[in-house]
Amino acid sequence: MTLDELQVGEAAIITEVGGEGALRCRLLDMGLIPKTRVEVRKIAPMGDPMEIRLRGYELTLRKEDARKIEIEEEKA
Repeated sequence: MTLDELQVGEAAIITEVGGEGALRCRLLDMGLIPKTRVEVRKIAPMGDPMEIRLRGYELTLRKEDARKIEIEEEKA
C-alpha cells in the first residue's frame, strides 16, 4: 500500500521510501523515513495535494510523491 491511498483521519507506518536521486533525498530530509507514523490530516478539494502529520508537524505532499512511499496499516 502507498501513502496516497490513505483517507483523511487514517494513520500508517512508513516501510519504504522510493523515488530516486534528489527526490528521494528530499523526502528523507523531510522526515519521511521507515518506521515513522504518518496520519492524513486533509486532502485538497481536487484531491491533490494532501496534508500529513508526522513527527509533530504538518507536511503537504503531492499525490505523485506520496505514491512513492510504501506504508503498512497501523496495528491497534
